[in-house]
Amino acid sequence: MHSSRVFLAATLSLLLAAQGTAQPLNAPMQGSPTLNSPVPGLMNQFQGQQSPSMAQQSPQLQVPQLLPQDNIINRAGSTTEAEAGATAEGPLSEPYRPPGPSRTVFGAQLFLRGAPSASESANPNYRLGPGDRVSVRVWGPVEAEVVGAIDPDGNLFLPSIGPLRLAGVRAGDLQRTVEGEVRRIYTQQVQVYAVLLSASQIGVYVTGFVRTPGRHLGAGSETVLDYLLRAGGVDPVRGSYRDIVVNRGGRSLVRIDLYPFLLQGKLPQLTLQDGDTIVVGRQGAVVSADGAVRNNYLFEVAGRAMGGQELVQLSGPLPAATNAVIRGTRSGQPWSRYVDVAALEKQSLLDQDTITFITDAPAPTVRVFVEGSRIGPSVLVADRDIDLCSLLNHVAVDPALADTSSVFILRKRIAAQQRRAINEALDRLERQLFTATSATTGIAQIRTAEAQLVSNYIQRGRRIEPEGRLVVVDGNGRCARVRLEDGDTIVIPERSDTILVAGEVVTPQAILWRPDMTIDAYVEEAGGYTQRGDSGGIMIRRASGQIILDPRQGPRPGDELIVLPQLGMKGFQIASDLLQMIYQAALAVRYFDLGR
Repeated sequence: MHSSRVFLAATLSLLLAAQGTAQPLNAPMQGSPTLNSPVPGLMNQFQGQQSPSMAQQSPQLQVPQLLPQDNIINRAGSTTEAEAGATAEGPLSEPYRPPGPSRTVFGAQLFLRGAPSASESANPNYRLGPGDRVSVRVWGPVEAEVVGAIDPDGNLFLPSIGPLRLAGVRAGDLQRTVEGEVRRIYTQQVQVYAVLLSASQIGVYVTGFVRTPGRHLGAGSETVLDYLLRAGGVDPVRGSYRDIVVNRGGRSLVRIDLYPFLLQGKLPQLTLQDGDTIVVGRQGAVVSADGAVRNNYLFEVAGRAMGGQELVQLSGPLPAATNAVIRGTRSGQPWSRYVDVAALEKQSLLDQDTITFITDAPAPTVRVFVEGSRIGPSVLVADRDIDLCSLLNHVAVDPALADTSSVFILRKRIAAQQRRAINEALDRLERQLFTATSATTGIAQIRTAEAQLVSNYIQRGRRIEPEGRLVVVDGNGRCARVRLEDGDTIVIPERSDTILVAGEVVTPQAILWRPDMTIDAYVEEAGGYTQRGDSGGIMIRRASGQIILDPRQGPRPGDELIVLPQLGMKGFQIASDLLQMIYQAALAVRYFDLGR
């Protein structure tokens, strides 16, 4: 008898949890809505009060969080809904960015393409030298033409004119220079055409921390980047993008930092010569920026430390970034700080520091969804402290269609709590089922069969997905001033003229509601009780989700009338076992008497 009651209680509690209903405790109730216009707000009685500012918002693509998801169930040490919690969102243009620090060094993208072939067209800033091939043609009062290379003295001989000094002339100034030399001799109208055909190849040594060090051939008009590409680029693990030196004749000619080129397009003007050496230095300190930033890279430090302001400029935090978590090592010990972005700009960052930009400010508004019988937008944005009754003033409905006395809320946090409650109830039922003792052999056999049935029931119960329904109206349809949470869904049911009769009835069906019908009349309309049905086990569920276990009145339009099953008892089995024991004992006594 006791186990049957426990099983029935567990079944009923599981049913209630699966229906996903919860009711606010001690919530003050307000007057029922007055619907006088075709499209009024649900709570017209509050329209005289000052309501929080409202705005319409369309659903947008949610950017995945880059930090681990927080458990929405409150327990010690976790973030509450009021605190909002810290999140890190990536840029909208990069929704699938993997979380955590990047492994890509800023600047490595420069050397992703293949090595360039020797260029046939010269850079306008290239200065001519011995071996460069030039074409010059003069016509008019004098005719002359030559196609040849500049001699070791830096001259090109032009018939009828003489040697032209071209070494050191910019490729872009070749036409003007030749024109000036010719017109010094021929003052009459002469036409001149001069062009650099090809620059002579030079050999440049590229060494240091590059992928393929050695001597590489190219044109003198090409830049340092072209020769670095021929050497495979800077080694992103060991090489520096901020310490590249060009040596000529055993001394340093220029030191190049590629970051100004990457950010501003600035590169030192330099014409390489045969025998020059490009040396890529050792990688310096590296600082990582991730989280709510546009540039999720490892940034190389020009010196021993990087200022926080420089990191902010390089990483480009998103507008939502309010704080930063700094993790690193100081004096051989783990070190971390939690600062806002303004304080970060004053920090000194060292090698291997990791800075994660996050949003750590509770949103001043909540986004609420509206479903069911409504007129107007399905998404509303309101102040964070708004309550349900105030928000319903901004929801227009058709009073002929909307059941305003059965409004309820679907809340994700409650759904998670109900999921936990169901699992805990099923765990208790499972423990009680498999640890119970049996008084007789017959009861043990019954328990074995019962265990299999209940195990199947438990498996089905674990597959239930609660909806997180929160009952927010009382029996008279009055609204509770419950504070709304971000992501809540307010459901306004449609009016219905039927009653759904289900459970232990012969023919479960929907029956037209009539004001004079009683509970027994509805059951009779559904074919009456089954063998396991009984008038003492009837439950009514309102359209709002409210459960009435011992109804005294008939259902309302839109309600569900559920006849609960009655479970049999195992008392008759115990009596049968006791009688069998007594009968066997009596036979044994009679047998011994006859043997005497």
